[in-house]
Amino acid sequence: RPQEIAEARANVESARADAINARGQYERRKTLAANSIVNQQDLENAKAALDVAEAKLAASQKILDLAVAGPRKEDIGQAEAALRADEAQAAFLRQELADAQLLAPVDAVVRTRLMEPGEMASPQKPVFSLAVTDPKWVRAYVAEPDIGKLRTGMAASVALDSFPQRRFIGWVGFISPVAEFTPKTVETTELRTSLVYEVRIFVKDPTDELHLGSPATVYLPTNGDLPSSGIANIARVQQ
Repeated sequence: RPQEIAEARANVESARADAINARGQYERRKTLAANSIVNQQDLENAKAALDVAEAKLAASQKILDLAVAGPRKEDIGQAEAALRADEAQAAFLRQELADAQLLAPVDAVVRTRLMEPGEMASPQKPVFSLAVTDPKWVRAYVAEPDIGKLRTGMAASVALDSFPQRRFIGWVGFISPVAEFTPKTVETTELRTSLVYEVRIFVKDPTDELHLGSPATVYLPTNGDLPSSGIANIARVQQ
């Protein structure tokens, strides 16, 4: 603002000098015209130049007065209303852009695309099915007599048929509170018709060697340590 006021004041001084000069020219022409030294057209031209110079001075003075007084309350109110409208429009456009993007809630890989380009998406219709890659987990079923030996957070290990001598270290991340009959699709080390509980073993797999659906043997501890033997269940890798 100080710079604007200084510039406006300089413009006023320049316009005032032009107006003073134009008035002097006009007065001289007026005197000469009275003595018939210049014609009437020269006098009229000098008067027109004076009018223009004085109009410029008045306009410059008005600009200076406004700069010194600052904006009126009405102008401030209008500017604030326009700002709020622009901010609301910007927020709306940001939301429109966000709604046009699909963001996974976690790091994962796409397993299946369920919709084709051009189809109308909605919150009720999934577009992709995802597989979470970290951590992966293995679903196993534990017989009712053994479920009381397990606690969430216990260490466990997993072996794959393709790496029978290697153990992937994991932990018990979920123990179902509800018993169920052994699913037909689950293989176990022995035939069971009794009630079982679903258990999930979470496993870190930074080298991506555990693949979705791979059969695995889960070793669950009976004494809180990783077992050389213990409860062994055939299970499958989940993501």
